[in-house]
Amino acid sequence: MKYLEYKSYSGSIEYSPDDNLLYGKVLGIRGLISYEGDTGKSLEQDFKEAVNTYLADCKASGKTPEKPFKGSFNVRIPAKLHQKAALLAMEAKTSLNSFVAEAIQIRVQKS
Repeated sequence: MKYLEYKSYSGSIEYSPDDNLLYGKVLGIRGLISYEGDTGKSLEQDFKEAVNTYLADCKASGKTPEKPFKGSFNVRIPAKLHQKAALLAMEAKTSLNSFVAEAIQIRVQKS
């Protein structure tokens, strides 16, 4: 799946055959910012307008806009896997955080 990108925000691209309409929402934030369009170009334009409106509304109300994908998240894994990863990280003289980041980077590069 491809995504729209603008001002550090990513947006989904969906299609509704019933409405013959493209639509999407901004990903990685709790709030709902949605957009739509009849063509790819109009979808992208509405996406950018939706992000700009969100940022302007936040500024006008004195709120800090949500930042998508802050670089920090909790991961739940089996205790045995946690132990193995932690021990391998220690053997490599690195932190568990760096070990996990490297493993994710390798997987992302393969996609």
